[in-house]
Amino acid sequence: MSTEEKIIKNKLGLLKLAEQLGSVSEACKVFGYSRDSFYRFKQLYETGGTMALREISRRKPLPKNRVAEEVEVAVRKIAIEYPAYGQVRASNELKKSGIFISPAGVRCVWLRNDLETFKKRLKALEAKSAQEGIVLTEAQVAALEKAKQEKESHGEIETHHPGYLGAQDTYYVGTIKGVGRIYQQTFIDTYAKVGFAKLYDRKNALVAADMLNDRVIPFFEEQGIRLLRILTDRGTEYCGAREHHEYQLYLDIEDIDHSKTRAKSPQTNGICERFHKTIQDEFYSIAFRKKVYESIDHLQQDLDIWIEDYNKNRPHSGKYCFGKTPYQTFMDSMHLAKEKQLDQLFTPNASQQIFSQNPSPKNLWEGSEEKFDPINTQSSNFTN
Repeated sequence: MSTEEKIIKNKLGLLKLAEQLGSVSEACKVFGYSRDSFYRFKQLYETGGTMALREISRRKPLPKNRVAEEVEVAVRKIAIEYPAYGQVRASNELKKSGIFISPAGVRCVWLRNDLETFKKRLKALEAKSAQEGIVLTEAQVAALEKAKQEKESHGEIETHHPGYLGAQDTYYVGTIKGVGRIYQQTFIDTYAKVGFAKLYDRKNALVAADMLNDRVIPFFEEQGIRLLRILTDRGTEYCGAREHHEYQLYLDIEDIDHSKTRAKSPQTNGICERFHKTIQDEFYSIAFRKKVYESIDHLQQDLDIWIEDYNKNRPHSGKYCFGKTPYQTFMDSMHLAKEKQLDQLFTPNASQQIFSQNPSPKNLWEGSEEKFDPINTQSSNFTN
């Protein structure tokens, strides 16, 4: 709860207590307000409702005390050109070019323009780069790379379209009497947040590959999109020598790149970790109280129903979902992935049209007197 919300809550409490007690004086003693304040709050509430009880600052800006417009433009410019600079270093750099402004003055300008933090300055740089297509300087590239590393260490990963990066992880569901240990193989598309889950009675490389082969790859092939890369932890079911490791071999066959999380940094794969918490709270905690499962297959049937509802009916507040369902987000952004697939830009019809308009290599050689012999190249013009 913010400070402003606490102030409004106190004032509302004063008005309600006075109504319950039937005494303004007693209510003011409890909350520590004067009677004058009570009647002022009451008038504001009756006039403008809850929002009228906000604390209004009496400070008024004095534009004549601000720096000149050209100085403010220079301060904004250096914030975008050198987003990693703090207010002291920015002030020093401006002094070199003949613009004298104190570090406190730099911060005041940044506050007015919503540039006071490194993160906000990076956002302004990214927005300007996207809108104007500017060429980034070395300092700007270094700042963006630094921000990228910090995001990765805090669980934020780079993803541009569906299929760009998938996250896979193993989740221990629990032990069921008569069934044994149950493990869940989880896969999440990091862009659209479409999820897949399959249950097994063991944890090894074979089941990790089976999850991709049975659920994930068929879905992407059905949509006409390739899965480019997968992010996993460093568990033995995901890492090993390619010649003797089923999961690594399967990734090579499907031409999928493999990225691993940093050692002792589970937050790097935070998308799967957050999904596991959701599925535990919204499915397993409820399902095991409603029904006694006698096999993994029965549990898998109910899990599939929940996954279907999660992907197609449950709104998601992810970075690229904007309140849409994961499946809707996937469908709406498929064109981003297909634009990157160069092999689909040239359809068979387009190729036939190109060759119908141009003579084939065979026709070109038939019109010439000298034949090209691919075996004896010395008889042709291709001599040293």
